Order: sequence, then structure tokens, then C-alpha cells
Amino acid sequence: MDIEPFMLRAVLTALFLGPLCGFIGVFVTARRMSFFSDTVAHAALAGVALGFWLGLPDPTVPMILFSLLIAGLILWLKERTALLNDTIMALLLSGSVALGMVILSLLKGYRGELDRYLFGDILSVGWGDAALALVVLITVGSVLFWKLNALALLTAHSDLAHVSGIPVRWLNYGFVALLTVTVALSIRLLGIILVTSLVVIPPAAARNLARSLRQQILLSLFLGLIGAGGGVVLSYPLNLPSGPCITLTLVGLFIVSLLGGRLQRAHQYAP
Repeated sequence: MDIEPFMLRAVLTALFLGPLCGFIGVFVTARRMSFFSDTVAHAALAGVALGFWLGLPDPTVPMILFSLLIAGLILWLKERTALLNDTIMALLLSGSVALGMVILSLLKGYRGELDRYLFGDILSVGWGDAALALVVLITVGSVLFWKLNALALLTAHSDLAHVSGIPVRWLNYGFVALLTVTVALSIRLLGIILVTSLVVIPPAAARNLARSLRQQILLSLFLGLIGAGGGVVLSYPLNLPSGPCITLTLVGLFIVSLLGGRLQRAHQYAP
């Protein structure tokens, strides 16, 4: 069976980034940072607009840099002000989107490119994009495994992590940087609007079935792999956009895990 080259590139990219988002999403959901990833994703719109304004053929670099800037500002404002987290993120999210819209309103001829970043267009990725996704998977995944115990302790009890000698502040900044890069690069899969679903839904579904952190990580990796890859594969014969198909596939997996978790608990407590 022959596979179209563009389809092969899309599936490989999804298989690389899907498990990575599921892995990092375990700590995102446990630390209640889902809105943080959503803020970073929407901030990428301003980075995309700046890239187009500078005349760059590919705005990936300014998109990542601007997202990192917003992520750093969130942490800086959290440390230096009395504002609540959701207030800071809502402020920067709305400001970034407004800036992006103003810049784009001054530009002409980028409507099609903008739609690709808003709604995702994984079928248009090249071999360079697939290779970059593989590099990010290996790099970010290796760092997460390397710092797994420290991250787990930080997630469970930050004060205990500090007393244990873990550099909490730098670990927070490092984790945020990894999350930001992962979210920014995953925008090509789902778009700015839906990318958070790939970070949040797999660990949420895994939590319905897992009995330990290790089980949740493994299940989240698997569900991210199945959801991202399966959504791309389903979108082609159904002639539907890949981003929404990936999200709906993940939602379907979540519903199955919810039912499976209820059956598991019912069997566990049955006389």
C-alpha cells in the first residue's frame, strides 16, 4: 500500500509530538498549569505576526521567542507582584492576541498563512518540520526523564522539594521553557486554538485509569501517541481538518477512559 509523502510526514510529526505533549501534560495538569499552556499558545499569535511583519518565510523562530518572553513574564510578575496567576495570564493572553491582531491588520496577503497557525495544518509540514519534531522529542523527553524525580517532588510539595536541596526556582523556569517550546512547535498540529487539548486531554484520560504517577505517565504517552496519530490518519479519508480530528479523537479516548475507570472502580469495590 503506497502512502503519500505528505501523509507520511504528517503522521510522523504527530507520532513525535503527541507522546511528548502527553508526557509533559502530566505535570501541567498536576500543577494546574493548563491555563498557562493556553496563554503561551495564544501568545504565539503575536510571534507569528511579528515574523510575517519582518518578512520571514517561516515565523517559527519569532513565534517560539515571543512565547518564551510571555512565559518568562508570567513567572516574573508572579514573583514580583501580588496579582493572582489567572489574572496575570489573562492580562498577557489578551494583550498578546491584541498585539498580534493589530500587526496582522497592517499586513496584506497573509490570510492563508494565518489560518494555518490558528487552526493547524499538519498535512503541509515538510521533512524539516518532522526532523525538528524528532529532535524536540528526544531533547525535551530526555530532560524530563532526567529530572523526573525532582519534578515529581516539586509537583507534590514545593516546600519539601526546596528543603531537599532541589533548585526550585530554576527548575520552574526550566520546566516552563520546555513546555513553551513544546506547545509552540505543536501549533502546526492543532493550531493556536486547539493545541492545549494535546497537552491536557491525554493526562486527564490517563488519570481516570492510573493508580500511580508511573502508570499515568505511561498511559498519557500512549494516549498522546494514539490520539495524535489516529486523528491524522482519520482526517484524510474523512476529508476533515486534521486539528479538530485529533482533538475529537482525544475526547473520544477520554470518554472511553472515563467509562473504563468507572468499571474498574466498580469491579474493585464489588463484594
